[in-house]
Amino acid sequence: MGEAARALPLSLAAYLEMEAQSPVRHELVEGVPYAMAGASKAHNLLVQNLAFLLREAVRRRGCRLYTETVKLKISDRTVYYPDLMVVCGSPSPHPLYEEAPCLVAEVVSPSTERLDRGEKRWSYLSLPSLEVYLLVGAAEPRVEVYRKVGEGVVQEVRLLLPCVDLPLDLAALYEGVELERA
Repeated sequence: MGEAARALPLSLAAYLEMEAQSPVRHELVEGVPYAMAGASKAHNLLVQNLAFLLREAVRRRGCRLYTETVKLKISDRTVYYPDLMVVCGSPSPHPLYEEAPCLVAEVVSPSTERLDRGEKRWSYLSLPSLEVYLLVGAAEPRVEVYRKVGEGVVQEVRLLLPCVDLPLDLAALYEGVELERA
């Protein structure tokens, strides 16, 4: 996430209006918009590969798959652009964002790792609908799976995605991807 675009907190409506006019995407964190940086080729390929691997399972379940340009509303003060999300329930009535994904994935690079592992992880896991949060490594072939279990969160190495009932093929996910250098 880049520097704060404005110092004053914005309402959700003001943020959505600003985003509609802006050539640069912003995430909203506690009312403050932050410009987003561009992505690497490895990042882009990983998002595409993951979407391709999930596509048929998502369609079979009647769910929707979004990548990078669809917003996820966490609250009226926080909105992110996840790298990938799957929504299986009713769609949000708002045309610009979803609110209830069952799966969210972020591609982790050295520049986004702190944010993806910290603030975003806890924000995503606070959503009642979320079943699994994936952190996909761009610098090494590694996927971390976080699931909510009762009142806590479990980090797993097993790559079965419950939301779409699909095992994740790590070799296929990283096929054709030249990893980022730290």
